[in-house]
Amino acid sequence: MPRGQKSKLRTRERRRQAQSGTQGLTGAQATAAEEEAASSSSPSLGLTTWRKPGAKSRSTLKSPQRALATTTKPAGVSPARSHKGAKGQMKKKHSSSQAPISAVRSRKGPLRRTASVLVQFLMQMCKMKKPVTKAHMLKFIGKNYQNRFPEILRRASFSMEMLFGVDLKEVDRAKHSYTFVSKMALPNDGTMSRGRGLPKTGLLMYILGVILMKGNCATEENIWEFLNKMRVYAGKRHFIFGEPKKLITQDLVKLKYLEYRQVANSDPARYEFLWGRRAHAETSKLKVLEFLAKVNHTVPSAFQSWYEEALKDEEERAQAKLSA
Repeated sequence: MPRGQKSKLRTRERRRQAQSGTQGLTGAQATAAEEEAASSSSPSLGLTTWRKPGAKSRSTLKSPQRALATTTKPAGVSPARSHKGAKGQMKKKHSSSQAPISAVRSRKGPLRRTASVLVQFLMQMCKMKKPVTKAHMLKFIGKNYQNRFPEILRRASFSMEMLFGVDLKEVDRAKHSYTFVSKMALPNDGTMSRGRGLPKTGLLMYILGVILMKGNCATEENIWEFLNKMRVYAGKRHFIFGEPKKLITQDLVKLKYLEYRQVANSDPARYEFLWGRRAHAETSKLKVLEFLAKVNHTVPSAFQSWYEEALKDEEERAQAKLSA
């Protein structure tokens, strides 16, 4: 067999293994990172609008609906193992909200498909808390796209940041080695539990953003309205977040990232969320706004009234440090 044809077959097999190495998918979760990588340059995300009372800004905040609703559950097989022996199994379940995989792929170009493969690989390495090298990533994308590696890596890194609230940082320039850095200090690198898992930091950043844009206090209805657009529902287990209601009303509250309290004089009882002490300590309004702006492919100042509030908050923080 000609050498060029062998190379193409090996590349195709690596992609097949990365894509088939998925487990326990629901219809809405199929084509995980593949869908996200396809939308990373211009994501088709659900829109929900918050407007500060009296504000002139017409900016909207996008919920990462497609990204989090269709993210593929990564397999437990490490890509670092021999490609020849790697096996995966995908449980195919269809739902009315899920387009056929073939239809999804047909809407994407080869560069986006390649980026989606890299996202799935990064999800696996992130779940196993392992560093990743440029050489290993190049093996996954194949020789045909190595000259486009910077763009492919940018797309994949953006997807990981938007989905999980982690940054892909180069830690060794000589070896081109990268590691995942969580935007906040959630336990176990953001996974909230021992062992393997995917970070919950991204979800927390979105919730903090909702609270910020609701005047620093969001009702529980506000939060679930937003999360439902991501197809994250109370009482319905999510393969990344576990049981979402427990996560946001108990776990993150216990860790002091969120404050959950009854709305004053509400009968029947209603509840609301505020930033917790650790959220104030580990991030800021400006950082959360920068995160939301990046997801929306804009700049923080596009959210005019909240940007002004965030700048004022930065000034107050700086003054507090000087006087401490």
